[in-house]
Amino acid sequence: MTTARHPSTPQVMELPEPGPPPRAVRPGAGAWRALTVAEARMVARDTAGLVIPLGMPLLILVMNGLMPGLDQVVPGTGGRTALDVYVIPLTVTMVVATVGVINMPSFLAYYRRSGILKRLGVTPASPAMVLGAQALVGVAQILLGIAIALAVAFVWLGASPPADPWVAAGVLALTIAAMYAVGMLVAAVAPTPGSAVAIGLVAFFGLAALGGMFGPRQNLPDVLTTLGGWLPFGAAVDGLSAAWAGAGVPASALVGLGVSMVAAGGAAAVWFRWE
Repeated sequence: MTTARHPSTPQVMELPEPGPPPRAVRPGAGAWRALTVAEARMVARDTAGLVIPLGMPLLILVMNGLMPGLDQVVPGTGGRTALDVYVIPLTVTMVVATVGVINMPSFLAYYRRSGILKRLGVTPASPAMVLGAQALVGVAQILLGIAIALAVAFVWLGASPPADPWVAAGVLALTIAAMYAVGMLVAAVAPTPGSAVAIGLVAFFGLAALGGMFGPRQNLPDVLTTLGGWLPFGAAVDGLSAAWAGAGVPASALVGLGVSMVAAGGAAAVWFRWE
């Protein structure tokens, strides 16, 4: 007698309950530090980008500082001379503009053209980290250039410190933000590193010419004189001059720097391409 075989009942494997999704790993302070050090090395290896922001403003300072008549006291400035009120603010503004408008856009355009920003987009280190690291290195370069220029001005040329150091620091911070915004706009519209340098140079010399780098702004036609005072270069010079003289910073300088920062930064955010 045979026993009927019944098909075996398939066993159902029970899967564990799904847990919470894994948390994204965010770069820590070590990643920021490593990226900033890498950016600093890139800037240090770029001889022209390192020397020009430090050397050209210093050369302009010394050439103007040795001219006769700049040691005369400007009335109503608390004993400050024409060197203090006119030449030093121009030199400080040049340092900021060369780094922000010429140097930084060329690096960002190179990173985009070489695909570095695109590759970073699929890693925990976002492309925005490169912007932040480049900005930090640029600020360090700006502060170094200003420190060298002021040391030469104080020790060799007999210049005086600003009458309102905190006001000067505030205007400097606003100037850095405005020039960085212009530089980001240059990086946004430049398709190649070479074009970024070319556009940055045109923007730098255009702003500088209207801002008084090649002579007193008052020698320009009235329309250009007014326009130069509202653009970031001339606005920065006016604001720093007021801080050195102990006078009130003109409203046009503050508004000009603020509008440049918002307008150029907003346009750069819209047009900037990561790849």
